[in-house]
Amino acid sequence: MTRIYALLTAMVIVVGCTASTLDDPLESLGEFSLGHNVVVAGKAQKGPVSRDATAEEWVSAMTAAVNDRLGRYQGTQLYHLGISVEGYMLAPPGVPVVYSPKSALVINVTAWDDAAGRKLNDEPHQMTIFEDTRANTVLLGSGHSRSKQEQLDGLAFNAARAVEQWLAYHHEMNGWFTDNPTFNPPEPKRETGDQ
Repeated sequence: MTRIYALLTAMVIVVGCTASTLDDPLESLGEFSLGHNVVVAGKAQKGPVSRDATAEEWVSAMTAAVNDRLGRYQGTQLYHLGISVEGYMLAPPGVPVVYSPKSALVINVTAWDDAAGRKLNDEPHQMTIFEDTRANTVLLGSGHSRSKQEQLDGLAFNAARAVEQWLAYHHEMNGWFTDNPTFNPPEPKRETGDQ
């Protein structure tokens, strides 16, 4: 938790990336089709100068963004995603140039293979997501030009895009979404006991 809080503190002055849209071409995800899209945010840590956001608001925004982004894939195999919102910073209005905080989000992601009944990544993969920048947010910060809901939706959209790119990377490198994946996770540990 301390690490998340420290990261959110450092992100106050970081400038984000450029925007993407749903018109961006699909990544190569083989036989991927989105199954369950489970988002939790009950333990999310708020950054030091952030606007407030409820767990329900994060769950709603992230669930919609992941459905919009990854629900487009029409593969023949189901894969499930578990996403945990770990921390966030929704920039409030600040003093232009001197203090212009940027919005950011920290999430953990786990992917599941439905047919195999197992995780694809043994440990949750953590991502740090930044808001996109526009001319009017670089110097002023998004707290001046965007509502809280716009910040939430923008970060959730960027997070869903980052998840899509992460899945595409592992599909290319490890064949996650093929009929015969080359990725072989370790065998689950079996408990031993007296017979």
